[in-house]
Amino acid sequence: MTPITEVEGRRIALSNLEKVLYPATGTTKGELLHYCASVSGPLLAQLDNRPVSFLRFPDGPGGQRFFTKNPPPGTPSWVKTAAVPRSEDKAARQVVVADLATLMWAANLVVEFHTPQWRADAPAEADRLVLDLDPGEPASVVDCCAVAVWLRDRLAADGLHTYAKTSGAKGLHLLCPLEPTPSGQVSAYAKTLAREAEAALPELVTHKMAKALRPGKVFIDFSQNAAAKTTATPYTVRAKERPTVSAPVSWPEVESCGAPGDLTFLIGDIVPRLERDGDLLAPLSDPDRAGRLP
Repeated sequence: MTPITEVEGRRIALSNLEKVLYPATGTTKGELLHYCASVSGPLLAQLDNRPVSFLRFPDGPGGQRFFTKNPPPGTPSWVKTAAVPRSEDKAARQVVVADLATLMWAANLVVEFHTPQWRADAPAEADRLVLDLDPGEPASVVDCCAVAVWLRDRLAADGLHTYAKTSGAKGLHLLCPLEPTPSGQVSAYAKTLAREAEAALPELVTHKMAKALRPGKVFIDFSQNAAAKTTATPYTVRAKERPTVSAPVSWPEVESCGAPGDLTFLIGDIVPRLERDGDLLAPLSDPDRAGRLP
C-alpha cells in the first residue's frame, strides 16, 4: 500500500520508499526524499519563482532517463505552473516548485532539478550569469578550480561577485548575481569571457564545444546563459553512480582542491556543511550583490 503523507496540508502519495536507487551506495528512494526535506530551505530558495525542467530517473541512474519540461502526467491541481516562452509551443507551461509540498511531490518522481537563469515573472531577463566548467580527461575538477580562480578575478574586475558550486558530476559551475539583463546580452558577455580565458590559459582552456579539442582541457560552456537553456539547480541530487549533489563550495575550498575527491559531496555530506557554513549561495538572492554587465 502506498503511504500517504500530509505536507503543509497537502496529501502526497510517496511510493517505493525502500527501493534502492543507487546500488553503489545502497541509497534508497526514502533516503533521497529525506535529503530533499532536510535541505528544503536552501533548495527552495534556489528554485523560487523559476520554471523547472526535470531529468527523471525513476529506476536509478542505471535505468531509463528522460528530460521533461512539461508538467508530468498526474500533476496535482495545486502545483503552481508558469507560462514559458517556447517557439514551438506558445501555450507552454512548466512547474514552479513554490513550497515544501511541491518539492516532496516532485522528489517522489525521482528527479534532477534544472532551472534557467531567469525568473518566471521575467522570462529571458537573466538575474544570473552561469559558467559551466567541464573537464576533458585527463583534466579533472582540480583543473577546473584553477580556471575558476582566473574567472573569479576577471569577473571581479568588471564588478561582479562570483560564487561556486560543484556540478555534481566532474566539474564546477560559477554563478554571478545580476541586475535583470536580457539573456542574449548575458550570453554574449559569457562567450567573451570564455574566449579571454582561452587566450590567457591556452594550455588549459577551450571555449569550443568540439570533443576533439577537449581532452586535457577545461571547456567553458557559456551557452547555458541562453534563455532556452537550464543548469542543474544548486543542491539537486544527480543521476550518477553515487548520489552526488551539486553542492555550493567556498573559495578557500576551490583554491585548495588537490584531488577530485576534495570536491565530491554525497547527500549525507550536505546538512553538516549547511550547519557549518550556512547557505554559501544565499548572496545570489541579495539585491545588493547584483552586478551590472559592462
